[in-house]
Amino acid sequence: MTVWLGWQVVREMAVARLPVAQAIQLSPNSPTVLSRAAEAEFAADRLDNAEYLAGQSLGRAPFNVQALRVLGLTAAENGQKPRADDMLTLAGNWSLRDDPSHGWLIDYRLSRGDYHSAFAHADTLVRRRDDLKPQLFRLFSVAASTDARAMPVLVTLLATAPPWRTDYLNGLYQTDAGLGLAANLAIALEATSTPFSKPELAVLYHQLLAGNRLAAMAVVRERLGRGEAGVLVNGDFSAPTEAVPFEWQLFNAGGAVAEILPDDVRGDSALRAQFGSYASAPLAQQLIQLAAGTYRFSGQMRAETGDPGSRLAWGVYCFESGARLGESRTVTAPGDTGWKTFTFTIEVPTQGCTAQWIRLVPKPGERRIKVVGWYDRFAIVRQG
Repeated sequence: MTVWLGWQVVREMAVARLPVAQAIQLSPNSPTVLSRAAEAEFAADRLDNAEYLAGQSLGRAPFNVQALRVLGLTAAENGQKPRADDMLTLAGNWSLRDDPSHGWLIDYRLSRGDYHSAFAHADTLVRRRDDLKPQLFRLFSVAASTDARAMPVLVTLLATAPPWRTDYLNGLYQTDAGLGLAANLAIALEATSTPFSKPELAVLYHQLLAGNRLAAMAVVRERLGRGEAGVLVNGDFSAPTEAVPFEWQLFNAGGAVAEILPDDVRGDSALRAQFGSYASAPLAQQLIQLAAGTYRFSGQMRAETGDPGSRLAWGVYCFESGARLGESRTVTAPGDTGWKTFTFTIEVPTQGCTAQWIRLVPKPGERRIKVVGWYDRFAIVRQG
């Protein structure tokens, strides 16, 4: 008995791996061999043989997915599309791993405008097959961009947070059309249970900035309603509320350090900036989109070490040209470590300045002097 069982195991392994011609000699009545033979006949375009062999296989093993798929594909080739749809739907339901069945169902359902079903089968494939991601992602994008019926279906699918969502969104940024679609998806997903996360929004904003799509970025922010245009975000340096660049970005490099900490005097969160080098890169920055006009920038600062105003200055700069629109000028008396208010005026021109950087910029001198300053309670108010 043991020898017989061992032979059965060896034979089944052999018929699954041997060339079809040898396998059918070894086990001519095996459902596995018959389904493999049917698949080979279908590939050779011998449809009658494929249909017969697939039928024989199903007669011996009614739940043979491979045979049912061959029978369905043969029916499709013979013009029996509804019959093929029934069989291949059953094959796809029996096995989420039967790629040919799902591939045919995608094409057939798309031809009928059934985006819900087509995208569901595409989702099944893209979860398993990294090599198919480019084609299937292109399918999603082209359909959503050319047929209004497809967009809400794609939004519903992305709202389930599939594991390929990040890959898909990142792929959109390779073209201008894809970037526009990503912006529309961000707006549409805002009303779902899984809107764009802060990291996803940060990538979208970065791409819009890189493409100089500032007007589109303003529209996205307005439609999302997460931040009011022209309003400085998180001026009290508390918990982040927005996605960068519409939130504080802090930088540390070579003796220059910026970090948000509890203030030693008041206990509130504040920005602590330390500078003692010849670096000139910003220590902190935030993007804002002010309309043309005159504004007053206000904030509070205190010195911990030295005179921070001699080495550090807050300024507002035009994103497009880099022109400085206003800058703080503060002086701290020796030994004065209390909080005090500072203000300066911002003049935003009517042309060529649709976004602005607020930056804490070092002012290197001829010698290195360590200064440490604290900053808090920032606001920008339009004048007149």
